[in-house]
Amino acid sequence: MPNSVIKPVICMVSLLAMIGVTPAMAIEDIHLHVPQAKKVGKARMSVMFWDVYDATLLAPGGKWSKDKPFALQLTYLRHLDGPKIADRAVQEMRGQGIDDEVKLAIWHTQMRQIFPDVYEGDTLTGVFTKDGETIFYSDNTEIGRIKDVEFTKYFPAIWLSPKTSEPDLRLGLLGGKIQKGQDNYDTQERTVSYGTARMH
Repeated sequence: MPNSVIKPVICMVSLLAMIGVTPAMAIEDIHLHVPQAKKVGKARMSVMFWDVYDATLLAPGGKWSKDKPFALQLTYLRHLDGPKIADRAVQEMRGQGIDDEVKLAIWHTQMRQIFPDVYEGDTLTGVFTKDGETIFYSDNTEIGRIKDVEFTKYFPAIWLSPKTSEPDLRLGLLGGKIQKGQDNYDTQERTVSYGTARMH
Protein backbone atom coordinates (compact mmCIF):
# COMPACT_ATOMS: atom_id res chain seq x y z
CA MET A 1 0.00 0.00 0.00
CA PRO A 2 1.46 3.42 -0.94
CA ASN A 3 2.64 5.71 1.87
CA SER A 4 0.15 8.31 0.68
CA VAL A 5 -2.63 5.87 1.65
CA ILE A 6 -1.07 4.33 4.75
CA LYS A 7 -0.52 7.65 6.52
CA PRO A 8 -4.18 8.80 6.39
CA VAL A 9 -5.31 5.36 7.54
CA ILE A 10 -2.98 5.46 10.54
CA CYS A 11 -4.15 8.97 11.38
CA MET A 12 -7.79 7.90 11.22
CA VAL A 13 -7.23 4.87 13.48
CA SER A 14 -5.35 7.06 15.97
CA LEU A 15 -8.15 9.62 15.97
CA LEU A 16 -10.79 6.95 16.55
CA ALA A 17 -8.78 5.55 19.46
CA MET A 18 -8.46 9.03 21.00
CA ILE A 19 -12.21 9.52 21.04
CA GLY A 20 -12.89 6.00 22.29
CA VAL A 21 -14.08 4.41 19.05
CA THR A 22 -12.35 1.18 18.12
CA PRO A 23 -12.57 -0.33 14.62
CA ALA A 24 -14.53 -3.60 14.67
CA MET A 25 -14.41 -3.78 18.51
CA ALA A 26 -14.76 -7.56 18.30
CA ILE A 27 -18.38 -6.98 17.25
CA GLU A 28 -18.51 -10.02 14.98
CA ASP A 29 -17.26 -12.30 17.74
CA ILE A 30 -19.59 -10.75 20.29
CA HIS A 31 -22.60 -11.45 18.07
CA LEU A 32 -21.32 -14.98 17.45
CA HIS A 33 -21.52 -15.77 21.17
CA VAL A 34 -24.18 -13.23 22.20
CA PRO A 35 -27.00 -13.31 19.63
CA GLN A 36 -28.68 -9.95 18.96
CA ALA A 37 -26.24 -8.24 21.34
CA LYS A 38 -27.43 -4.76 22.29
CA LYS A 39 -26.44 -2.29 24.97
CA VAL A 40 -28.09 -2.77 28.35
CA GLY A 41 -26.42 0.17 30.06
CA LYS A 42 -23.25 2.19 30.41
CA ALA A 43 -21.39 3.87 33.27
CA ARG A 44 -18.09 5.62 33.86
CA MET A 45 -15.74 4.68 36.66
CA SER A 46 -13.92 7.61 38.18
CA VAL A 47 -11.55 7.61 41.14
CA MET A 48 -11.28 10.96 42.87
CA PHE A 49 -10.43 13.34 39.99
CA TRP A 50 -9.42 10.65 37.48
CA ASP A 51 -11.68 9.01 34.92
CA VAL A 52 -10.58 5.37 34.66
CA TYR A 53 -12.85 3.66 32.12
CA ASP A 54 -16.26 3.61 30.50
CA ALA A 55 -18.04 0.27 30.98
CA THR A 56 -20.76 -1.05 28.68
CA LEU A 57 -22.89 -4.16 29.18
CA LEU A 58 -24.18 -5.99 26.09
CA ALA A 59 -26.81 -8.73 26.18
CA PRO A 60 -29.34 -10.40 23.84
CA GLY A 61 -31.93 -7.81 22.89
CA GLY A 62 -30.50 -5.43 25.50
CA LYS A 63 -31.88 -7.54 28.36
CA TRP A 64 -29.30 -8.96 30.74
CA SER A 65 -29.62 -12.27 32.57
CA LYS A 66 -26.78 -14.00 34.39
CA ASP A 67 -28.05 -17.27 32.92
CA LYS A 68 -27.61 -16.12 29.30
CA PRO A 69 -24.47 -15.14 27.36
CA PHE A 70 -23.41 -11.49 27.56
CA ALA A 71 -20.41 -9.22 27.09
CA LEU A 72 -18.78 -6.48 29.13
CA GLN A 73 -16.61 -3.82 27.47
CA LEU A 74 -14.21 -1.50 29.30
CA THR A 75 -12.86 1.42 27.29
CA TYR A 76 -9.95 2.87 29.22
CA LEU A 77 -9.43 6.59 29.72
CA ARG A 78 -5.92 6.38 31.17
CA HIS A 79 -2.88 4.10 31.29
CA LEU A 80 -3.02 1.06 33.58
CA ASP A 81 -0.65 -1.89 33.90
CA GLY A 82 -2.10 -5.28 32.91
CA PRO A 83 -0.77 -7.09 36.01
CA LYS A 84 -2.37 -4.49 38.27
CA ILE A 85 -5.72 -5.00 36.54
CA ALA A 86 -5.41 -8.71 37.34
CA ASP A 87 -4.40 -7.97 40.94
CA ARG A 88 -7.45 -5.76 41.42
CA ALA A 89 -9.76 -8.35 39.85
CA VAL A 90 -8.63 -10.97 42.39
CA GLN A 91 -9.27 -8.55 45.27
CA GLU A 92 -12.76 -7.89 43.99
CA MET A 93 -13.48 -11.59 43.49
CA ARG A 94 -12.57 -12.21 47.12
CA GLY A 95 -15.21 -9.62 47.92
CA GLN A 96 -17.74 -11.80 46.08
CA GLY A 97 -17.11 -14.55 48.63
CA ILE A 98 -14.48 -16.64 46.86
CA ASP A 99 -12.25 -18.07 49.59
CA ASP A 100 -10.51 -20.82 47.62
CA GLU A 101 -7.02 -19.31 47.48
CA VAL A 102 -5.69 -22.09 45.26
CA LYS A 103 -8.35 -21.38 42.64
CA LEU A 104 -7.81 -17.61 42.98
CA ALA A 105 -4.08 -18.10 42.44
CA ILE A 106 -4.74 -20.07 39.25
CA TRP A 107 -7.10 -17.40 37.94
CA HIS A 108 -4.65 -14.68 38.96
CA THR A 109 -1.89 -16.28 36.94
CA GLN A 110 -4.17 -16.71 33.93
CA MET A 111 -5.34 -13.11 34.04
CA ARG A 112 -1.80 -11.74 34.39
CA GLN A 113 -0.87 -13.70 31.28
CA ILE A 114 -3.90 -12.41 29.35
CA PHE A 115 -4.37 -8.76 30.34
CA PRO A 116 -2.16 -6.28 28.47
CA ASP A 117 -1.16 -2.83 29.62
CA VAL A 118 -3.86 -0.44 28.49
CA TYR A 119 -3.74 3.17 27.34
CA GLU A 120 -6.34 5.85 26.65
CA GLY A 121 -8.75 4.59 24.01
CA ASP A 122 -7.96 0.88 24.45
CA THR A 123 -10.92 -1.45 24.93
CA LEU A 124 -10.91 -4.79 26.74
CA THR A 125 -13.97 -6.97 26.22
CA GLY A 126 -15.01 -10.03 28.16
CA VAL A 127 -17.52 -12.34 26.46
CA PHE A 128 -19.22 -14.79 28.80
CA THR A 129 -20.58 -17.70 26.79
CA LYS A 130 -23.49 -20.06 27.36
CA ASP A 131 -20.92 -22.85 27.87
CA GLY A 132 -19.35 -21.10 30.86
CA GLU A 133 -16.25 -19.91 29.03
CA THR A 134 -14.80 -16.39 29.22
CA ILE A 135 -13.21 -15.00 26.05
CA PHE A 136 -11.14 -11.83 26.29
CA TYR A 137 -10.48 -9.36 23.49
CA SER A 138 -8.18 -6.38 23.24
CA ASP A 139 -9.97 -4.10 20.80
CA ASN A 140 -10.78 -6.51 17.92
CA THR A 141 -8.19 -9.21 18.75
CA GLU A 142 -8.77 -12.26 20.94
CA ILE A 143 -6.10 -12.33 23.66
CA GLY A 144 -7.10 -15.34 25.76
CA ARG A 145 -9.72 -17.67 27.17
CA ILE A 146 -10.45 -19.07 30.60
CA LYS A 147 -12.47 -22.27 30.46
CA ASP A 148 -13.88 -22.37 33.95
CA VAL A 149 -17.57 -22.11 34.78
CA GLU A 150 -16.85 -20.63 38.21
CA PHE A 151 -14.57 -17.95 36.76
CA THR A 152 -17.25 -17.05 34.22
CA LYS A 153 -19.66 -16.66 37.13
CA TYR A 154 -17.50 -14.67 39.53
CA PHE A 155 -15.44 -12.44 37.24
CA PRO A 156 -18.38 -10.43 35.82
CA ALA A 157 -19.90 -10.42 39.31
CA ILE A 158 -17.21 -7.83 40.13
CA TRP A 159 -19.46 -5.36 38.29
CA LEU A 160 -22.87 -7.03 38.22
CA SER A 161 -23.42 -8.80 41.54
CA PRO A 162 -25.57 -7.15 44.24
CA LYS A 163 -22.44 -7.61 46.40
CA THR A 164 -20.29 -5.44 44.10
CA SER A 165 -18.14 -2.82 45.79
CA GLU A 166 -19.47 -0.26 43.29
CA PRO A 167 -23.29 -0.39 43.37
CA ASP A 168 -23.76 2.81 41.35
CA LEU A 169 -21.62 1.41 38.55
CA ARG A 170 -23.79 -1.72 38.58
CA LEU A 171 -26.89 0.46 38.41
CA GLY A 172 -25.61 2.22 35.30
CA LEU A 173 -24.61 -1.01 33.60
CA LEU A 174 -28.03 -2.51 34.19
CA GLY A 175 -29.65 0.49 32.54
CA GLY A 176 -30.68 2.16 35.76
CA LYS A 177 -33.71 -0.11 35.99
CA ILE A 178 -32.96 -2.20 39.06
CA GLN A 179 -35.90 -3.30 41.17
CA LYS A 180 -35.31 -3.33 44.91
CA GLY A 181 -38.54 -3.91 46.76
CA GLN A 182 -40.91 -1.49 45.07
CA ASP A 183 -38.22 0.96 43.91
CA ASN A 184 -37.55 1.54 40.23
CA TYR A 185 -34.69 3.54 38.74
CA ASP A 186 -35.09 5.10 35.32
CA THR A 187 -31.70 6.65 34.56
CA GLN A 188 -30.30 5.16 31.33
CA GLU A 189 -26.63 6.15 31.76
CA ARG A 190 -24.76 7.35 34.82
CA THR A 191 -21.36 8.82 35.54
CA VAL A 192 -20.06 7.37 38.80
CA SER A 193 -17.63 9.13 41.14
CA TYR A 194 -16.02 7.04 43.85
CA GLY A 195 -14.23 9.56 46.05
CA THR A 196 -11.32 7.71 47.62
CA ALA A 197 -12.09 4.34 46.01
CA ARG A 198 -9.07 2.37 44.86
CA MET A 199 -8.16 2.22 41.21
CA HIS A 200 -7.68 -1.04 39.30
